[in-house]
Amino acid sequence: MPPLRPTLRILLLASACWMLLAAPSAEAQQRRAPAAAAQPAGVISAVEVRGNQRIEADTVRSYMLLQPGDAYDPDRADRSLRALFATGLFRDVQIARDGSRLIVQVQENPIVNRVAFEGNRRISDDNIRPEVQLRPRGVFTEQLAQADRQRILDLYARRGRFAASVEPRVIELDQNRVDVVFEITEGEQARIARINFVGNRGFSDSRLRDVISSRESAFYRFFSSADLYDPDRLAFDRELLRRFYLRQGYADVEVGAATAELSPDRTAFFITFQVNEGTRYRIGRLEVTTDFAGLDTALLRRRLEISEGDWYDGDAVERATQALADAANLRGFPFVDVQPRITRNTEAGTIDIVFHVAQGPRIFVERIEITGNTRTQDRVIRREFRLAEGDAFNAAQIRRSRERIRNLGYFADVSIEAQPGSAPDRAVINTTVQERATGEVSLGGGYSTDAGFLVDVGLRERNLVGTGIDARLGGTLAQRRSQVDISITDPAFLDRNLGAGFDIFLIQRNLLRIASYEERRVGFALRIGYEFNERLRQGWSYTLVDRNVYNVQPFASTFVRDQAGRTLLSQVSQTIAFDTRDSLIEPRSGYVIRYGIDVAGAGGDVFYLRNRVDGMLLLPLERLFGHQDYVLALMASWGHLMPYGSRRFPNGERDRIVDRFFLGGENLRGFAIAGVGPRDATTLDSLGGRLIWTASAEMRYPLPLPSELGLLGRAFVDAGALTQGPRGPGVLSSAHPRVSVGVGVSWRSPFGLINIDLARAVVKEPFDQTQVFRFGFGTRF
Repeated sequence: MPPLRPTLRILLLASACWMLLAAPSAEAQQRRAPAAAAQPAGVISAVEVRGNQRIEADTVRSYMLLQPGDAYDPDRADRSLRALFATGLFRDVQIARDGSRLIVQVQENPIVNRVAFEGNRRISDDNIRPEVQLRPRGVFTEQLAQADRQRILDLYARRGRFAASVEPRVIELDQNRVDVVFEITEGEQARIARINFVGNRGFSDSRLRDVISSRESAFYRFFSSADLYDPDRLAFDRELLRRFYLRQGYADVEVGAATAELSPDRTAFFITFQVNEGTRYRIGRLEVTTDFAGLDTALLRRRLEISEGDWYDGDAVERATQALADAANLRGFPFVDVQPRITRNTEAGTIDIVFHVAQGPRIFVERIEITGNTRTQDRVIRREFRLAEGDAFNAAQIRRSRERIRNLGYFADVSIEAQPGSAPDRAVINTTVQERATGEVSLGGGYSTDAGFLVDVGLRERNLVGTGIDARLGGTLAQRRSQVDISITDPAFLDRNLGAGFDIFLIQRNLLRIASYEERRVGFALRIGYEFNERLRQGWSYTLVDRNVYNVQPFASTFVRDQAGRTLLSQVSQTIAFDTRDSLIEPRSGYVIRYGIDVAGAGGDVFYLRNRVDGMLLLPLERLFGHQDYVLALMASWGHLMPYGSRRFPNGERDRIVDRFFLGGENLRGFAIAGVGPRDATTLDSLGGRLIWTASAEMRYPLPLPSELGLLGRAFVDAGALTQGPRGPGVLSSAHPRVSVGVGVSWRSPFGLINIDLARAVVKEPFDQTQVFRFGFGTRF
């Protein structure tokens, strides 16, 4: 090997010395080893938050699953990222490493400055705002905006506007704020174009359409929302169809879910109901059995409104069950449980029904709780209950109490539920009511055959300061009859079974066309009334009236001219009525009988005794014709005036024309007002009579028009007579009955009941005055 050059030897020697100096000793290595182990590779030394403006860094760190001193874990970093996004506070989040530091870069979601709505005309901002979740000073996210968009679309869908569109527009402001504007295109309402039924054999589609509450769209339904698509209403329609079929004897009926198809333009729905009618049953064997030894089942059987051979009626069976329970309660058995046991005979098409009256649970009313009456006093509601705390629990009385509370007209909704009390034999009756507006301000006008053109103004409060007092101030200005009156009635005076009230009135009547005079009455009346039971009621009144017969025409009958001037009437009246009708507003079954008597002469200068009797019988014909509006009404009335006292007029009469009865018009259609009865042969003035009777038979039936129009057809025969008028050679009078026939239409309009009648007098006297067309407001009974 050749010798090394001097230069190379120097370099090798320098390198060896450097390595010896740079290499640490073993002791030094042992001292530095712990320090190196304290910061191993991948350990987080700090978590640094960047980009936050409103949100504190510590708040961001609190959502992190990685903290200083933890070893970096990609899975925990990913979960921390999702946790920060889930807060809804950030539009964007990024997590990165910078050596041993963990950098969290955030971009905060903006703050909502304002939420506005544009393009909404059918639904106000106040109705839309509760539907959205975005609020001023709240955090804005795209997810919230889209969710609110869907909520607004759902709101419009509930209003029948399925073609509506909503777009949220975001306007960026300074300081990371935004305005959110929902641009709304409302579109047309999606109405029901067609309602079809599949599987119906016993009834036509048109008949079933009258049963349900939904309606097909038509031009005359501008006041109704029944032709708008509503899923909740369709569910209710299914129940209406089921109950209708049960009433008609189809005990096995099945009504499937209604299908709704939306038209391509999203403006119309096509509804289809699937019906499986099944067998139609008649009632076979009908029995009443009982576990009570002293309860006569023969007497109970008489309370049933159904009989063997009738078509099965589910509602009638339910009513019969309640009638039997009520009958047992009245006979001293307060705790009864009536169960109808039904046996189907499919092959024979009959249903056997056995009503079994058994011992029911002995439960007493522990407490009656009332909630929801923010205005009406508790005592007003409690006095309508047909049972009190401590009484035996009676489901029939509970139902009757609910009906009475509803009939007050003070509440939009009334619910009564029984809940367990403090002991097994105790029950708490919870009554929940929802108040409604009871004040009324009315301003209207119209025309009636009796009064002519009229203007009506009224102010009424039916629940004065929550006490149940009915106060009214009204006035009517008409061509032939004007009136101003003040009326106040307390239906439970001193919280007793006693109604009390008073009336103050001014009445002016123009009778120039009838009897050539005008009449003015000014006076007041005091009234009281009380109930003997649910059906029987009696009322008393005292009336003091100043009456003035004036503006008597020079050519008037001498029987009229003799009575010109003022008289003071002091009268005591009594009325007693027995009423079994099923409704006071639209009765379809039951009857009512009334008797009244007026005694004048307790003061004043008028003396008479006047008796009146009237009645009505309603016979439902739904079972014959299949519609509840088929009703036969039979009505009759009788009245007699008997004057007494020594005072006589020059013509020898003791009674006054203003106290007599008049016949024609409202009480005898086909004849003019006061067109029947005693009449002056020369002037043709109607003179009235002291004895009157009327009778009427009226068939009411539905018209072939949609039921929501509120139109009802009528065909009638009226008869009556008026006699015992003034006596003399110049008086035309006949006791022969007058008869008329005709047809009419009743309209339950938003302004009240309107009657239009076309009648022809078929039995009349030559001097009678007839009337073919009649138009009027209100009911005849």
